[in-house]
Amino acid sequence: MAEPVALVIDPLEAHLLRADALRVGLVVPVSGVLGLLGPCAINCAVLAAAEINEAGGLLGRPVELVLVDGGRPPCEVAREVAGLVHAGAVQGLVGTHASDVRAAIERALGGAAPLVYTPPYEGGVRHPGVYFLGEPASRQVGPGLDWLVERRRARRWFLLGNDYVWPRLVHASARRHLRRRSATVVGERLLPSGTRAFGPLIEELAAARPDAVLLNLIGSDLVAFNRAFRASGLDCARLCGALEEHGLLAIGGDASGELYAAMGYFGSLATDANLALAERYTRRFGSAAPLLNGHGHGCYEGVLMLAALIRRAGSTTVPAIEAVADGTSITGGRGRLTLHDRHVRQRVYVGRADGLDFDVVTSM
Repeated sequence: MAEPVALVIDPLEAHLLRADALRVGLVVPVSGVLGLLGPCAINCAVLAAAEINEAGGLLGRPVELVLVDGGRPPCEVAREVAGLVHAGAVQGLVGTHASDVRAAIERALGGAAPLVYTPPYEGGVRHPGVYFLGEPASRQVGPGLDWLVERRRARRWFLLGNDYVWPRLVHASARRHLRRRSATVVGERLLPSGTRAFGPLIEELAAARPDAVLLNLIGSDLVAFNRAFRASGLDCARLCGALEEHGLLAIGGDASGELYAAMGYFGSLATDANLALAERYTRRFGSAAPLLNGHGHGCYEGVLMLAALIRRAGSTTVPAIEAVADGTSITGGRGRLTLHDRHVRQRVYVGRADGLDFDVVTSM
């Protein structure tokens, strides 16, 4: 078994870590609409740090994690992260949280520490010191849109998401993509976080008669909508940009054959690397541990990538890391990832819900 990894739950107690440790700020939501992502993401980060330490640490120092709750308002998260960095309490960051939180962190840091951001994101400008492992909007949902247009004759689409930067830009990319496929957007809504009164929206969907709904709601909002949709008796395909195994479990599973997710990783991927990762994860955390999923696995990759960047640079400073970032590679459950222009290109999978699991139907 891998060696224990110190995980500070309260960042105010970061001074209790070993003086010689290299400390990584782990920014994941443990509250708010995305709070259900936290347990697996923490486990996966702990596993990655343990494996790094088992191999001798990083720059001759043990890696330790400082947890920051990324589920709070963006300004609050950014203020805490910047305080930890400027106080020297953390030397680098791994983030799995919403894009508006990431944007606030970027502004607050101004390149003072490296940040590896792991979930799907909206694309666009890449700032020095920020490295992306997730799928940009232009690549993430395209395979799912194509599959449903071709296999299910989904020509009429309704776009539904939370009202912040990532869903807005995914929708913009989807509109362009659907236009090229001669498909039509028959309606669009962006909802505030925490929306639960879905009755009027369900009525609007029924009136619009879409063949498919592109869902870019997140966390508990996505769960609540899918429950309301199923209770309504509506019958059309749903393609989700942020649905993973825990969200599917929270919905109660789905056997309709009409619920899909577009992600860079599913726990069911039958690759040698993923089977080996699942074995190590289960050995460390037990068979009742939170299910491996795209957001959790992203934290595993994120800690490995931050370590690879620091190791290659021989430093935790952003200028030194920027000088060597291109070509830096790691291997996770979905295979080998290599940075180019602060981003990785990787396969995107489309999974169809089958009870409490996903069957991969296509990839790009």
